[in-house]
Amino acid sequence: MNAARRGLALAGSPLVVLAFAVLACAALLTLPVRLPLGAMYWDLVVYLDAANRIGTGQTPSLDFFAPVGPLGYWLFSGLGRLFPQSQPLLLVQWSVFLVTAPALALVLREVDRHSRLTAFALLLPYLIFQVLPVNVEQHSFFPGVDGFGIYNRQVSIVLYVLASALVFMRDRRVLSLVLLWTLLALLLIKITGFLAGGLLAAFALAAGRLDWRGSLAAAGGAALALLGLELATGLVSAYLGSIVALVRINAGGILPRFLQAGSLHLDIVAAGGALIATLLVLERKAIAADAAAFIRARSWPAQNRLADHGPFWLAVALFAGLFFETQNTGGQAFVFAWPVLLMILRDWIGRSSRGAFLVMALVAATAIPPAETVLQRAGRSLLAQTGYVALPHAHLGRLGLVSQHRDVIDRARAMRDIYATHRATYREIADRKMLPSHTLYADLDFQALWLLAIDSGVAAILAHEAATGARFETIMSLNFTNPFPYLMQRTGVRHIAIGADPFRAVPALEADALAAVAAADLILEPLCPITVANEALKAIYAPAMTGRREIALGTCWKGYVKDELGIRR
Repeated sequence: MNAARRGLALAGSPLVVLAFAVLACAALLTLPVRLPLGAMYWDLVVYLDAANRIGTGQTPSLDFFAPVGPLGYWLFSGLGRLFPQSQPLLLVQWSVFLVTAPALALVLREVDRHSRLTAFALLLPYLIFQVLPVNVEQHSFFPGVDGFGIYNRQVSIVLYVLASALVFMRDRRVLSLVLLWTLLALLLIKITGFLAGGLLAAFALAAGRLDWRGSLAAAGGAALALLGLELATGLVSAYLGSIVALVRINAGGILPRFLQAGSLHLDIVAAGGALIATLLVLERKAIAADAAAFIRARSWPAQNRLADHGPFWLAVALFAGLFFETQNTGGQAFVFAWPVLLMILRDWIGRSSRGAFLVMALVAATAIPPAETVLQRAGRSLLAQTGYVALPHAHLGRLGLVSQHRDVIDRARAMRDIYATHRATYREIADRKMLPSHTLYADLDFQALWLLAIDSGVAAILAHEAATGARFETIMSLNFTNPFPYLMQRTGVRHIAIGADPFRAVPALEADALAAVAAADLILEPLCPITVANEALKAIYAPAMTGRREIALGTCWKGYVKDELGIRR
């Protein structure tokens, strides 16, 4: 009987549920799962491009300019070899399990000893946001998964684990390990995530949830790891240099960005703000007493007691979320506030005071929107996909494991023909610094069209090579992303940006980048449609494109080749 009880207890353990979820996701990665095409799916190609480059010996930040840190690319590249049939969006979403699951397991192990309900209250939201490649923001009428905001989703779930540890762990040695692990991961994924996590950790130190010894141990461990990485590769200094370059490109007023981030997530920010105000009123006597004690004692323990109040924790978490969203909107915003909200809920649930119901209602109003939106959108996409058709293609490989409504696919085909036959119109639109549609890149028919154009472009390049005897080993595209080297098992041009937004993520060209572009075997110009961004990229790289011949590669691509290539050998 005791053995049976222990078995049931083990089966109901949050650690077992976490392990089962990880194994289930790993099993799905062995299958060619098809997903409903969603907004800005082409963002995913940045990972495919990076993985292809890493596979040919290139290092992020050293051999190519990347918009974020290298860890996400390394995880995707390594797991891509282990799961070659996987849908790449699922792979990039679930690759972060390698970072988050071990750290969360340490948190759950401790929390479960005191309260299994609390442990599951931390685990279940984590699984929702970690498993589903769906953002809080929605940009299309037809449901689908989201290709954009991938970096931000990765950061948000790591911040969720960090916040869970800071709020609920009491074993200081294990907490220091989780702190080291998560902050190092955040730094190597995206610097703004590291800054948001550092803010949470600093407040936890001020509130007495962290001690100085553990904080210094974590900082020292991170410094040693980064020093070793720098000495072995030189990557850390190169990564910091790319951050400086991005800051210069994107320098601007911070206040408008805070207002934009706040307005996009007004439901969460407003409810959270109301909860902070309510808690300040309801807990005013305790806060005032702690403030008076701090003024009298001026001691570190007194400051810890003053800082360690729910409204202050929530204010810091919301500010960290707002700051992170100012840098790149899109993702699973504010999900890492849930551990703080859970702490507040635990403090107030069961109280008989009149303010308790209001607190619990405001906790729900703050916590529910992200989870409800992600679950609702994921469920709608899963149901809608039963009526979708697979995207037709011959050369896209696992990038083409998508489906969409037949009307979207038909419109994509029609628009491809219109773009190809009315180039003058779209060139005039680009000359006026506009897009054909203000939301062009989020439009599902554009994403489907872009995939179809890539497929036809690969076919045209292969046909040209077969007819002329040429082989284009290094291929560059004057487009936001460049899937051609990955799809054709060729090489990307070194020293240039991946995720090439000419207005936000392409630094001034240095001599090595110009030389690498000049040496490229094939430079592709997309024509379906001509856009202001692609024209800007062409202008940036024009100094390195002189002396090339133009070749037609189907209706949607123009190729620029060196004199010795593109002809029969």
